Amino acid sequence: MIMTPEILTLLMFAGIIAGVLLGFPIAFTFAGTALIVGLIGWGGPAILMINYRANEVLFNFQYVTMPLFIFMGCMMQTSGIADSAFETMSQWLRKVRGGLGIATVVICMLFASCIGVINASVTTLGLIALAPMIDRGYSKSLAGGIVAAGGGLGVLLPPSIVMIIFGPLAKVSISKLFVASIIPGLLLGLFYAVYIGAIGYFKKNEVPAALKNDDMPLKYNLRQGFISLIPFVALIFLVIGAISFGIATPTEVAAVGALGSIVIAALNKKCSVKILLDAAMNTLRVSTMVVFIAIGASMFTAVLFAIGGSRVIRGIIENLNIGPGGTLALALLLVFVLGIFMDWLGVIMILVPIYMPILVDLGFNPIHVSVVTLLLLQTSFLTPPIAQSVFFLMGVAPPSVEIADVYKGVIPFICIQILVVIICIVFPSLVTFLPDLNLSVTLYPETVSNPGLKY
Repeated sequence: MIMTPEILTLLMFAGIIAGVLLGFPIAFTFAGTALIVGLIGWGGPAILMINYRANEVLFNFQYVTMPLFIFMGCMMQTSGIADSAFETMSQWLRKVRGGLGIATVVICMLFASCIGVINASVTTLGLIALAPMIDRGYSKSLAGGIVAAGGGLGVLLPPSIVMIIFGPLAKVSISKLFVASIIPGLLLGLFYAVYIGAIGYFKKNEVPAALKNDDMPLKYNLRQGFISLIPFVALIFLVIGAISFGIATPTEVAAVGALGSIVIAALNKKCSVKILLDAAMNTLRVSTMVVFIAIGASMFTAVLFAIGGSRVIRGIIENLNIGPGGTLALALLLVFVLGIFMDWLGVIMILVPIYMPILVDLGFNPIHVSVVTLLLLQTSFLTPPIAQSVFFLMGVAPPSVEIADVYKGVIPFICIQILVVIICIVFPSLVTFLPDLNLSVTLYPETVSNPGLKY
């Protein structure tokens, strides 16, 4: 039987589907499929190419940013500032119907901006916000949906680990991705808050009545409250400001942020050798997992391109004759569908190297397409069966909360995410406005030939 590019491409995707359905780790599914199909279609040279691509990932300087931001998130998780900030926001909004839920969304946005790691955001906010909302009278489904969806905002708001992985794959600047995602991320958080307020107004059985005559404790007055929020705000402005104005590269900002998180933990008297070692070990676990998947996916895409798979896929899309808009819709549909059955890393590792060059050739702005993809990728954290945010939340949820409650609660938030995706497609300036301002002071000029290798 002659192994044509079409047959080999079909074998590669069949291998991925079979591996996922059989429960194999996605990293080894990528690598094993690449090795088997590479040997079938190319022979011995495939091994040399696969080895080269693995080394290329390991020596990619951009990945240095990832463990630094993860360490920063782990330290912020143990410093206790999320607890005090949540208490402050809930006191400020105590007389607003749905105020506790809105406060949770605000803290989710702040905490996501400081961490960028989904599991840390969801578990921490699940511990500090889920039980208080249920105790106050929020329905279990609404409370679970708020935390699960809000914790996922770390995908969009810098410093996002997802963006650090996404940038090199899409051949776009990580700094521009960070800046471009600010408005869509804030817009999504705003829509979450509006939805919670609307539920409080129209479905009063879902949200408790606002408090009217209670006195706010002195420590939560405007001045003291802002003091509790300063560590959050300072770290956010340090990260976003330094990158936006070109004062430092993402790697340098990540290093300063990691040091800043240690200082904040020390100021909160929650910095010990044990905490530092725990944060370092958690960083090692998460970083190792991501790098192994990146290596496997790099092998997979290398073999796919070598056997002519990209030409096969491009030919299929051209034969569909659906135009640029239809091609973008098809790419986003694949992101959504794969996100139901696969985690975010597997989705972007498979799809982005394939469809991004096609969309760029059709005239789409790569930054715009990247942020829209990241927006839609939010759904992968909430859609069963691979709903990571739901599983992380259930690990810390009170016994009275069942997984069916959370699945019911996330449905409206998935609809909101899709709505914001449509808005950003219709109004691309929401994504491109900030990057087009060129705020950089040009300490680190763009690499024209390959912006994805800027750092």
